[in-house]
Amino acid sequence: MNWMEHLLPEFFRHLSTVTRWLLLALEIGIVIIAAGHVILRQRDSRAAAFWAVIIIFVPFFGALFYSVFGINRLRRRGKQYRKDPDLKRVKAGDAVPASPWEKAPELKELRSLARTLNNITRFEFTIGNRIGIYHNGDQAMPAMLEAIQGAQRSITLSSYIFEAKGIGEKFVEALAAAHARGVEVRVLVDDAGTRYSWPPVTRILGKLGVRTDRFMPHRFILRILTMNLRNHRKILVIDGQLGFTGGMNIRQGNMISENPKHPVRDMHFRVEGPVVRQLQRVFAEDWAFCSGEILGGPQWYPDHTPAGAVAAIGIPDGPDEDIEVIPRAIFAGIAAAKREICVMTPYFLPDPQIIWALNLAVARGVDVKIITPKHNNIPPVRWASRTLYPSMLERGVKIYENQGVFDHTKFMTVDGLWSLIGSTNWDPRSLRLNFEFNLACFDNDLAAELNAGFKEKLKESLLVAQKDLDAEGPLAHLRDGIARMFIPVL
Repeated sequence: MNWMEHLLPEFFRHLSTVTRWLLLALEIGIVIIAAGHVILRQRDSRAAAFWAVIIIFVPFFGALFYSVFGINRLRRRGKQYRKDPDLKRVKAGDAVPASPWEKAPELKELRSLARTLNNITRFEFTIGNRIGIYHNGDQAMPAMLEAIQGAQRSITLSSYIFEAKGIGEKFVEALAAAHARGVEVRVLVDDAGTRYSWPPVTRILGKLGVRTDRFMPHRFILRILTMNLRNHRKILVIDGQLGFTGGMNIRQGNMISENPKHPVRDMHFRVEGPVVRQLQRVFAEDWAFCSGEILGGPQWYPDHTPAGAVAAIGIPDGPDEDIEVIPRAIFAGIAAAKREICVMTPYFLPDPQIIWALNLAVARGVDVKIITPKHNNIPPVRWASRTLYPSMLERGVKIYENQGVFDHTKFMTVDGLWSLIGSTNWDPRSLRLNFEFNLACFDNDLAAELNAGFKEKLKESLLVAQKDLDAEGPLAHLRDGIARMFIPVL
């Protein structure tokens, strides 16, 4: 007991010998159970080693910390939920070609990537989509509001954060007005995201008659135990025909032209065509999970006609049977690249496998460029990410730090032909814990437009060099090293 007495001397001084031995037995039992769970359930060897050290060397609290941050409590429930026979009757989309290159010959270089994506996600490729790009809330929010105001039959909206003030107040008014004129409206907000303004937007909308729900709303200890399992998806579908998705929350900070106190630059996307059915399907799954209501029929899933030339497939990801689909999609995209990879992400803490894939891409002659913010809204993420830079810099990966205000934009392009857009950040939370939604798109025009924006971002970014990292003082290196220890929970 000496090691525990050393940590908590005042506490143990007043305990009897029997009580001390009982506490020791209890701690040993907790360690065995928690360590056994790590050994049997943790897939990531880094995370397993991290949790094993915490559990063994931090009495009682190590196991408690693991129970809060390290255990996925939703995977089994997600599997049970997806077996719902009623939900299965809602088709993900019409039968579509699984080989988009057959109608788009310029994509033939990436046919193996298309085949891979078609196999790892539970959706199918759709032909005839149109994807539009919105920069910042100044472009995206008015377009989304206009779409809500023009809705005739149905509106589904899912957001991680939905503030009820500023631009969010206009969304509340538009959704309430749509409900008042007879449109079926469903709004789903992550429980954590409802607490960015008071009163919660779900309460305000509920009083106005709009059907809303919160994703995994818990209180007290249950809120702590589920704090990592968040719905990070951003989906808006109007009349089952027009969709919006990307990385943008409904927050005043996105309205850059209005000089918000905490400005956030971001990118969002307008989606038309058959792939909108997949956006709707993902929302319907989350809605049924939270409310029990099954959304089906032409009101929610109307027929679609071609709207453009983009071949696209939806990629849902989350701590259920869709776990780690996005990391595999990213890996597949990197492996398929022959000329160029461009990545923009607000949080850059990729898995070792992704780092190796990037390094190997450079080794075979691919130009790999990554942009991530210098001024991050979560400083420990940047500190930790800088410890990962050397292993990539020495191989020739080009990492740039954007010098402007915090940029929440996230996308990836390959060879100017393939794009990955949506809500996923390149960090452990997005790649493993959160519920995310992305679109993989084959279209040279879309990729070219994204790359043009990427080049504009490069103008205000500085290329990171190893000498710059070496020049930082020992305290900075110590700070970064400590932050790196917590990568599995950042």
